[in-house]
Amino acid sequence: MTPLVLIPGMMCDARLFAPQIAAFSRRRDICLPSLHGAASIAALARGALEGAPPRFALAGLSMGGIVAMEMLRQAPERVERIALLDTNPLAEREEVKARRLPQIEAARAGDLARVMREEMKPNYLADGPGREAILDLCMEMALGLGPDVFERQSRALMDRPDQSETLRGADLPALVLCGRHDALCPVERHELMAGLIPGAALEIIEGAGHLPVLEKPGETNAALARWLED
Repeated sequence: MTPLVLIPGMMCDARLFAPQIAAFSRRRDICLPSLHGAASIAALARGALEGAPPRFALAGLSMGGIVAMEMLRQAPERVERIALLDTNPLAEREEVKARRLPQIEAARAGDLARVMREEMKPNYLADGPGREAILDLCMEMALGLGPDVFERQSRALMDRPDQSETLRGADLPALVLCGRHDALCPVERHELMAGLIPGAALEIIEGAGHLPVLEKPGETNAALARWLED
């Protein structure tokens, strides 16, 4: 069975995909590359490809989706199918870039927890009974990775390329999925991506924000299962 490569979002580790690992690891190998060691999307994609199986299904969330699109651009022959979750195919807007440098400076000065708590986490989740526990996990993952990783990932996002042409040229089974209430990567952005990829399936997860993999794991896993079995 085709291995599954999962690419986590910014300042996240394998715990982001805990429900997906539990659901799918019984039937297929799962690979989780890290996004720690480089400050460009191209270099992060190359590193992920170096550690990936020869051919694989590829799913990435948020920054992980951005890296996944670059992996598809670099090595389309190795990607059997792709799932893009709560992500963005476009280059970063100037106003967003302008916010990143003060965040980097604050993180380097020892204020990463405040940046995550006040500027990042409020955008992550829809209201729901598990919200606080998920936010606590997000903070644990971010503080575990630390300010150096925060800076490298921020700089990679600032300089990322537009991947619209990569998606237009994609010829593979594709899932585009997001939470209905994703404030970082809204539904319209996913409609754009689904329109760019020939034959892509678009799934909107009700009651979820930017992290449906944790907020609504049952619904998200069902969509991923349909994509894997397509």
